[in-house]
Amino acid sequence: MKSERLTDAQVRALGWEALVEKLGPTGALRFSIQTQGGNGDYAELRQRTLGPLSVDQLLARMRSSSKTARPRPRRRQRP
Repeated sequence: MKSERLTDAQVRALGWEALVEKLGPTGALRFSIQTQGGNGDYAELRQRTLGPLSVDQLLARMRSSSKTARPRPRRRQRP
């Protein structure tokens, strides 16, 4: 199959199939996430979502919420 005759959508589909075949669905998704470029303004998004909280304040919030959060059941790993 000649890749120059394929559409961009076909190349993406075949590439995804190859990733899933070699890495499995989870590995393919992890690869895809790692290779995607970010977009937007992280500093502005952080300010909107977290406000003026310092790192220490965020850590304190995370620690207090993890004490009250219900633990999630662990998933078994495949052999």
